[in-house]
Amino acid sequence: MLDFAIFAVTFLLALVGAVLYLYPASRQAAGIPGITPTEEKDGNLPDIVNSGSLHEFLVNLHERYGPVVSFWFGRRLVVSLGTVDVLKQHINPNKTWEKKKALPAKAESISSVSCIISDDLLSEELLDKWLSYPESQHVPLCQHMLGFAMKSVTQMVMGSTFEDEQEVIRFQKNHGTVWSEIGKGFLDGSLDKSTTRKKQYEDALMQLESILKKIIKERKGRNFSEHIFIDSLVQGDLNDQQILEDSMIFSLASCIITAKLCTWAVCFLTTYEEVQKKLYEEIDQVFGKGPVTPEKIEELRYCRQVLCETVRTARLTPVSARLQDIEGKIDKFIIPRETLVLYALGVVLQDPSTWPSPYKFDPERFDDESVTKTFSLLGFSGTQECPELRFAYMVTTVLLSVLVRRLHLLSVEGQVIETKYELVTSSKEEAWITVSKRY
Repeated sequence: MLDFAIFAVTFLLALVGAVLYLYPASRQAAGIPGITPTEEKDGNLPDIVNSGSLHEFLVNLHERYGPVVSFWFGRRLVVSLGTVDVLKQHINPNKTWEKKKALPAKAESISSVSCIISDDLLSEELLDKWLSYPESQHVPLCQHMLGFAMKSVTQMVMGSTFEDEQEVIRFQKNHGTVWSEIGKGFLDGSLDKSTTRKKQYEDALMQLESILKKIIKERKGRNFSEHIFIDSLVQGDLNDQQILEDSMIFSLASCIITAKLCTWAVCFLTTYEEVQKKLYEEIDQVFGKGPVTPEKIEELRYCRQVLCETVRTARLTPVSARLQDIEGKIDKFIIPRETLVLYALGVVLQDPSTWPSPYKFDPERFDDESVTKTFSLLGFSGTQECPELRFAYMVTTVLLSVLVRRLHLLSVEGQVIETKYELVTSSKEEAWITVSKRY
């Protein structure tokens, strides 16, 4: 079985859970401002739980103690960085593991062609479904976006096998079980305390592995007219275990990031009508009545700004982490070797000293080249962005190009969408919208 410690460390906050189990504890606080352990065994875990999430805990901690703060996770010292200035002292805070470099460039590049063709078809399928609804029909946005993302990712990674609706549903069920435990069970240790949950997690992970191993075996040494993500891994200089790990990581992470980016983008468009109007005008100018093509996708400059602002405003991935492999210095503070360093990206993305009017949804802020450079530094755009986020940008761009060209996306009056901060930020409850035809 693909063990948690092998793949979870490669994605976002899952790294936190891994290093807590794999490395010895340190009690050296190094003089960094912060709080002492609430409990000897659990450190400040009770404070995190009481805050509602790790992100909300870090917001409060940075407000009290400044850009560099410390706390205790169990018996381990943790340092959190909460401004762009201190993050600049770490290369690409959104990067989680050097092994990512092993991912063949070709595996990422196929998103520019095959991904667009596939996602255009899936987007048109969703459009037809929404066009069939009466204008008063409330659409369950989160549910539809998750289903859309699952289809997009599974077909891109694993091919036509996942054109079967039942295959996608089975994958979605197992994916949900595994992802929920990566986000919670390993972090707080609760998974080991529940034999039922642990068995469900292990069974779901085993089923996902079995699917991937079968497809990897089928694709090895053969040529297919349909080129998929796994083909690029198979053709690269990777062994079977690396292929399995990379395809598992990409499948798990891309589904959630894509689903949530699509959801938040549509939510913001329903709230900010002027932004939706400007996006429609750009889409109409670029595509007219013609098809969505890779060449024209590149012309959607404002659409990309909308997506970047969606990531920033929603704080799509609010926390990332890496291990301090050698003793280092941040600001005036010494960071001991093997200290877990968190990147409080959710704090940084709402810092008024970096982002004027930080709580305002304003895609045009990315007209400023310095803003774009800062966003890239954080790992959310440019050469620093991870393959999963790059894929999500492409899929969401295609989806919006199809939907906004034909539909007005409208909010449901009186609905208040509350935020749940996990590995990837989502809404606490279902988000509902309505749609009306443009033509």
